Amino acid sequence: MYPNLRLELWKRRIRQHEFAKSLQMDETVLSKIVNGIRRPSVQLQRQIAVLLNRDEAWLFEPVEGAARPQNEKADAPQ
Repeated sequence: MYPNLRLELWKRRIRQHEFAKSLQMDETVLSKIVNGIRRPSVQLQRQIAVLLNRDEAWLFEPVEGAARPQNEKADAPQ
């Protein structure tokens, strides 16, 4: 899970479906990213950080003990 991304969307009162639309992506894909089920590409991370005017590393700082995203290998360094 990316709690900082979730927090930033909440603080700005941005709904996921609205943000997904601005990113030109499906709302379910964004939901999976926010919930840590799916890992965004480096390009998408940058795009989100630019739209929110926030530090990319801070936005995508994972939570310890959270489930590993589906497209991340178990032995890949984090």
